[in-house]
Amino acid sequence: MFKNEARILGLSCVVMSAFTLAADTTAMRFEKTPDGIILQMAEHLVRVQVWSDSIVRIQAANSRDFFAHTSIDVLPQSPISSHWTVVQTASGMRIDTARLEIYVDAKTGQVSFRDRQGKEIVSEVPGGRKLEKASVAGESTFHVAQRWTSSSDECLYGLGQQQLGVLNLKGYDLDLWQHNTNVVVPFLLSSRGYGILWDNTSFTRFGDLRPFEAVPARNLLDARGEVGGLTEETLDGSEPSRTIADLAFNFPWNQGKRPKNMRWTGSIEPPVSGEYQFQTYSNGGLKVWIDEKMVIDHWRQGWLAGDDQVKIDLQGGRRYPIKIETDSEQQSIFEFRWKTPPARDDTALWSEVGDGEDYYFVYGPDLDQVVGGYRQLTGKATMLPAWAFGLWQSRQRYETAQQSLDVVNEFRRRQIPFDNIVQDWQYWRPDAWGSHEFDPARFPDPEAWIKAIHDQHSHLMISVWGKFYPSTDNAKQMQARGYLYQPNLQENIKDWIGYPYTFYDAFNSGARELFWEQINPRLFQKGIDAWWMDATEPDLLPSPPNLEGQRTHMNPTAMGSGARMLNAYALLNSQGVYHGQRQARPDQRVFILTRSGFAGQQRYSTATWSGDITSTWTALAKQITAGLGMSISGIPYWTMDAGGYTMPRRFVPQQGENTALDEEEWRELNARWFEFATFCPLLRVHGELRPREMWTLGDENSAAYQAELKFDRLRYAMFPYLYSLAGAVTRRDATIMRPLIMSFPQDRGSYSVTDEYMFGPAFLIAPITHFEERSRAVYLPAASLWYDFWTGKSALPGLTNAPAPYDAIPVFVRAGSIVPFGPVVQYLGGRAKDPI
Repeated sequence: MFKNEARILGLSCVVMSAFTLAADTTAMRFEKTPDGIILQMAEHLVRVQVWSDSIVRIQAANSRDFFAHTSIDVLPQSPISSHWTVVQTASGMRIDTARLEIYVDAKTGQVSFRDRQGKEIVSEVPGGRKLEKASVAGESTFHVAQRWTSSSDECLYGLGQQQLGVLNLKGYDLDLWQHNTNVVVPFLLSSRGYGILWDNTSFTRFGDLRPFEAVPARNLLDARGEVGGLTEETLDGSEPSRTIADLAFNFPWNQGKRPKNMRWTGSIEPPVSGEYQFQTYSNGGLKVWIDEKMVIDHWRQGWLAGDDQVKIDLQGGRRYPIKIETDSEQQSIFEFRWKTPPARDDTALWSEVGDGEDYYFVYGPDLDQVVGGYRQLTGKATMLPAWAFGLWQSRQRYETAQQSLDVVNEFRRRQIPFDNIVQDWQYWRPDAWGSHEFDPARFPDPEAWIKAIHDQHSHLMISVWGKFYPSTDNAKQMQARGYLYQPNLQENIKDWIGYPYTFYDAFNSGARELFWEQINPRLFQKGIDAWWMDATEPDLLPSPPNLEGQRTHMNPTAMGSGARMLNAYALLNSQGVYHGQRQARPDQRVFILTRSGFAGQQRYSTATWSGDITSTWTALAKQITAGLGMSISGIPYWTMDAGGYTMPRRFVPQQGENTALDEEEWRELNARWFEFATFCPLLRVHGELRPREMWTLGDENSAAYQAELKFDRLRYAMFPYLYSLAGAVTRRDATIMRPLIMSFPQDRGSYSVTDEYMFGPAFLIAPITHFEERSRAVYLPAASLWYDFWTGKSALPGLTNAPAPYDAIPVFVRAGSIVPFGPVVQYLGGRAKDPI
């Protein structure tokens, strides 16, 4: 209330001047407001708000009541201090700020953005705004959509974390909803120096808004060249081949039903020329070749199917060979779909539920300024505790207190730098999920255990879920106050270990307070240092997750239907824990690791990790773009399971199928992943089925052990640099893990590089993502001379072949960099900070 009044008082001179202009204008139906204008169009209202010299909010709705709605990701703003004016043009209105000209067409409501020299930055497409009446989850609402013009040379980034191995999203179509390994942050950035924060929490589509569809039988030819489908056969030849057009199957992954290893061959004949997208949805192993080129090659665990997606230019009427192979090891789901070339090349966003359209245009033109604008809107990133930048050691799971303490002691005995041990799930009794109580048989004295960890100069992060078994006292408290989601309980849905469960409603402020009241005495007051908020999508249905189940089972929430609030659970869940701890210990920094995320999450001391990825080289490569996507979306702290979470059978010794070469590949995969993770915002090792401590990869003389130890020591020596980067994140809205375009916007060769990145302003990192790879091509951007970090030799911009021995990935340092290093310590804060 007071903030709004201050905005009005501070802008009174602008409002009066604009009102005088309006007195002579009878053809246009618009009004001045303290911070912009509202236009009455034929079908809806359009509101333009000036939030700063470089940030403008655009809203459209049938009722002005929508303009008063509050956002959960965008914070209330202080009065704007920038000067702005509004003038009439021949076609509408123009608002001028110190850095922007915003044009609004009086007939269509189309909004265009230009710089102060009159050069167009981006414009809404005429007729590109849609407010379509709809009924979703029993409530009357709208589907909302907006299109913007896009040039052929524009690159688009952000929208959170995807697992497609893609950095530049231009030409890719995405379904944006939270699920394990995919994180939605609805902030899109352009190589043209602007960003769009799409303020909507429901299911959203980006790109060409048509859904993917099965390839029509008329466009498929079998191995004999006959139209109607592809030739299907088992790889072992145990079944006769047949022609089939329906390239899909779906069996419940945990019921043992799966086809044999399958192959489909033949040709595909596109109807028109253009850029086609192909999408697969699968678990297990999958390989796809189109026109004799392998375009998809990935393996997923049985309980977490996911998408792969490629785009390919094809000529209409030409026949292209196609081959698809699946691996039955954990295969029970497979779908193959395509999308024909779009009619338009616009940038578009569509959301399922919205009482109106609401987005923020953020101008840079420097992309760091665009990220800074996002954080101005959604909140500054908080400063993490110093020890968070050390090594995090985890596994699924330490089964007893002594087991984890033994690991801590082993780090200290071996003098391996280390700061954090992680206790994953099921430290409670098997039937007591949500009790937050330690199983006395395995954790008999939690306070003594935690103290022993602290005495070894280590910190403890513990897994806490918003999930409850209804038989626990905590669940009964939640249920009595109406704080639990009911569909799971009504349907008696059971989790993967056989117990009924549900989640609490994090959108309810009372539920958030009660959640903290339950974990505070049982965990925090015992000495827990950090929170691992797992499954914050939330994980309401047995895997694999599905969009419809997320809508119907996180429903209703205190803020609306599950469909309306679909993507925002992690934000509110983090808010409750953050505020709870800050009130309990205002002198202590918070650290929250969360599997999901949303716009604004950075203000709650969170880091996001990339979920249950697989221990494969392809998954390793995908994490580079996954992390860069999160970082450029404004979320500065990101991490992953170094080594991958779960693995193919050949990497599991207990199953008796791995060879000596498999074991060597396992060790090298972990070493290469650790080397990459050293140059990420957080260094964290985690996984299941095999222990992940570096001494489990071999003795002290083994190549893998020595490589990880070398990079761990390097991480600790770099701490002054790391902590300086963290300070810049909080103080100057910096980004640690940076796509090359952020540092080299004038070098177009850097725009779509997917396998390199800048680590702060100084280091260029080129991870190794193939087995037995001992060198790789590295692109060194222009506008700088470079130095090989390992040898000190100079290198000119352009492509270079960099050596990559087992214990060194390519790392280059930008000429002129000042990089503070310190001594290698056993834990952060372990000795005096000098010399640096």
